[in-house]
Amino acid sequence: MTIRHAVAPGHDGPTFAPARWDRCKLKYVASIEGGCTPSKSNPDYWSGAIPWVSPKDMKVRVIRDSEDHVSEEALRDTSLRLIGSPVVLIVVRGMILAHTLPVAVTAAPVTINQDMKALRSRVGVSTEHLAYFLEGTATFVLSTMVEESAHGTKCLRADVWQDLSVLIPNLDEQRAIAAFLDRETARIDALIDKKRRQIELLHEKRAALISHAVTRGLDPNAPMKDSGIAWLGPIPAHWLIKRFRFDLTSMEQGWSPQCDNSLAEPHEWGVLKVGCVNGTRFDESEHKRLPDDLEPRTVYEIKPGDILMSRANTTELLGSAVLVRKVRPRLLLCDKLYRIRIDPRSLDPEFVVYAFGSHATRYQLERDATGASASMKNIGQDTIKGLLMPRAPVDEQRHIVRGLNALCERMYQVVAKVCASIDRLREYRTALISAAVTGQIDVRQEVA
Repeated sequence: MTIRHAVAPGHDGPTFAPARWDRCKLKYVASIEGGCTPSKSNPDYWSGAIPWVSPKDMKVRVIRDSEDHVSEEALRDTSLRLIGSPVVLIVVRGMILAHTLPVAVTAAPVTINQDMKALRSRVGVSTEHLAYFLEGTATFVLSTMVEESAHGTKCLRADVWQDLSVLIPNLDEQRAIAAFLDRETARIDALIDKKRRQIELLHEKRAALISHAVTRGLDPNAPMKDSGIAWLGPIPAHWLIKRFRFDLTSMEQGWSPQCDNSLAEPHEWGVLKVGCVNGTRFDESEHKRLPDDLEPRTVYEIKPGDILMSRANTTELLGSAVLVRKVRPRLLLCDKLYRIRIDPRSLDPEFVVYAFGSHATRYQLERDATGASASMKNIGQDTIKGLLMPRAPVDEQRHIVRGLNALCERMYQVVAKVCASIDRLREYRTALISAAVTGQIDVRQEVA
């Protein structure tokens, strides 16, 4: 294959291309359309069946529908326009641009919001080839064309990305590249999905083992008794059932001022985000910097030994809890988190966190949560205080914790290996797309 040097490295796109390929700026390869958000105060605008695509829908490569829909009235009364299919959709504004460039192809007419752009290929350029080209150059685009607004939002600079140099083989070769990538990325995606399912099964197994341990104990031969609670079932005969309030020493929610959209330096104050408890371990990097003109409320500073629980979140994440084992100074509790402190003479803190994640506790939290939308549920302090929790003697709680810690550590190691293999597959997928759309590999014989 003949290769030629096309432009200076890092100028406006891929440096090398096959001599037979053309090169043209994106704005000449495709027409570009934008979108908007009809007024949310007019429910008639949101009562239709027309897909309204926003960045949250860009989780698949082919868009056939969307989470939100608009009406014909919205098209008639606002600047929103129906965009015929097929077009390439990309996200041009949002924090997602900090780590990826979402690209999709439509399979049905859609409307889009203002954080999106629709690219309609001109004659001689296939929609699929353009989509794959943008995917293949995503790393370059993100590293050279994304800037941060005054409010901290990531966005593609329109004056730069529309001048992105697009490599264009003849139409037959474009179709060959798309067919090759359709086939190969489908294989890679199937492997990734299989590994994701493996991780899901490991998480389900972990949750089941924890639930069993904190409600039945670790001794399979222990005498059991009926708890008298239908959703709980039998518990060890020497265990008690008590409401959480009897061993609770304090419970509070914090403070959420308007913060900067950046991390605090070690000497600066920061306010935790609710995401700090979304995993199985405390993530102190989930915080925002407190502005210099705000005095920190030091009473909310996080300390080792604190139990943190989300009080407002999606149904799935509501009630997520972690034990703070160590933490940098100057991090403050936010008002979407509860800080819980308990009497260690009767409850082990690690046992409590495991119990909060059990099926029995999750049942109570989800049953008593308030809020009409599944995307934002709330749990009050009375719900937490009223939780019915099986209690082993505190020495047995610590024995259970040691057993669960060892078990979970082994499972973390397995999950980490699977996640690493997923990352390698994603890197290979990206490299394969990039190589195909920039001519580093000739795929014509692969699909002949």
